Amino acid sequence: MNKKNSIYIALSFIFIISLVLIFLKKDGLTRIKKSGKLTVITDNNANCYYIYKNEPMGFQYELIKGFAEYLNVELEIITPDWHEIFDILDKNETDIIASDLTITKNRLERIDFSEGYLPIQQYIIKHKNNSKINELKDLNNQTIHIRGNTSYEERLRSLIDEGYKFELKLNDDPSEEFIRRVSEEEIELTVSDSHIAQLNRRYYPNIQMAFPIEEEQWLAWAVKKGNKKLLDEINSYFTKIKENGDFAKIYEKYYANIEIFDYVDLVKFHKRLDTRLPKYVELIKKESEKYNFDWSFVASLIYQESHFDPNAKSYTGVRGLMQITQTTAKEMGIKNRLDPIQSIKGGTKYLNKIYKRFDDIEESERMFFTLASYNIGYGHVRDAQKIAVKEGKNPNIWDTMEEVLPLLRYRKYYKETKYGYARGTEPVRYVNRIRSYYEILRRKEIES
Repeated sequence: MNKKNSIYIALSFIFIISLVLIFLKKDGLTRIKKSGKLTVITDNNANCYYIYKNEPMGFQYELIKGFAEYLNVELEIITPDWHEIFDILDKNETDIIASDLTITKNRLERIDFSEGYLPIQQYIIKHKNNSKINELKDLNNQTIHIRGNTSYEERLRSLIDEGYKFELKLNDDPSEEFIRRVSEEEIELTVSDSHIAQLNRRYYPNIQMAFPIEEEQWLAWAVKKGNKKLLDEINSYFTKIKENGDFAKIYEKYYANIEIFDYVDLVKFHKRLDTRLPKYVELIKKESEKYNFDWSFVASLIYQESHFDPNAKSYTGVRGLMQITQTTAKEMGIKNRLDPIQSIKGGTKYLNKIYKRFDDIEESERMFFTLASYNIGYGHVRDAQKIAVKEGKNPNIWDTMEEVLPLLRYRKYYKETKYGYARGTEPVRYVNRIRSYYEILRRKEIES
C-alpha cells in the first residue's frame, strides 16, 4: 500500500468517526442507550426533587425514575442554578430538562418539548388580608417578585408591553420561597403555577390565589433541538403511564386533594404543631420507629383524632389522644385511655396490628387502608374491597376505595356484605385529611 492510499484511508476513517460522533451527539436516545445512563436536569424543591429520610422523592423525580427504568438505564440527576439549565442542555451535558417547565413560544425557539402531561395556569399570589388586588388593573403601581428566566417573567413582560405599569423584582429563588414571603408579608405579590400554589396553601394558609394572568398552559419535558428519537420515546413513555395508571398514582401521591382547602382547620393545625405537638413528639417518634412507621403519619392520625388533646372524649365513647375504644384498650393493655403515654403506646401498637393484616396490599397503598380501618373498622374496609371486585375495579388501591367505601351507605350494596351499613364517606375524608397533615409535617421536617 503506497503512502497516498494510507493517507486516504486514514482520512476516511477520521471522517467516518466524526460522522458517528456527530450522529451520537444529535441522537440523544442512541447515546443514552450506548452509555447506559440518563442524565436529567431538575429543580431541587418540594415539587420536583428532594431528599426525605435519606431517600430521593418528588413528583418530577418519580416520573424521571420511571423513564430511566422504561429505557433500562441508570439515572443521574443534576440540579444546577435555574438560569444555567438551557446552556447545560445545549452543551450536551444532559439529556432532558424535567423541571416544571411550561411550553411557551419563546422557549420553543431554543428547545423542543414533549407533549404536555399536566395542565396548569399562572396565578397572582397575595396575602389573604390584601383586599386591593383583585384583577389585572390592580397590578398597576405594584411590585411583583418572581424567579427570573421563567414563564412568569415572560407573561408579566407581555402584560407590561400591553400597557400595565408594575415593577418586576427578579432573583433565583423557587416559587415556594416567594409564596412563603407573601404569607409572612415580607412582599405583597408573586406569581405561581396553580398546582404549586394549591399545594403550598397547606403550608402557608394565609396566601390567596387572587386571579389567573394567563390561559391554560401545559407542563412538558424539554430536549435539545432536533432530538426527535428521544422526544418520541418520552411521548411513548407518558402515553404508557397515563394508560396504565402509573401517572395518576404518582400525581395522587404528591398532589392528592390539593384543591380542597380549609383555612380555619389548617391555621389551627399549624398553631398546634407549635403549642401541643412538642409535648408528645419524642414518644410518637419512639413508638413509630418500633413498628417502622413514619412518625409524621402517626402524628397526623393523632391530630385528626384528638387535635393533640389528651383529654379528648367523643360521644361514641372513645377517649384520649388516639381515641381508643374500651375494647381496644383492654386488648392493648391500656388501663387509662386519658394517659398520653398509654394512649400513644397502645394506639400505635393497635395501628401496627391492623397494618399487618393488610399484608396483601402493596407498601405504597397499605397505610391508607390501615388508616381507613382505624376509623371505620377492618371489616368494613374488607367489605368495600369485595364490592370493588364486583364492580370490576382493583380492590387493592386507595383510589378505588375512595369510590367504593361511600357505597356502604346504600342498602343495594351493604345488604350483601358481612358487616353491613357504614358511613363510608367518613373514612375517605379521614384519610385525605391525615394525608394533608402528613405532607405539612413532612415539609417542616425537610425544611428543618
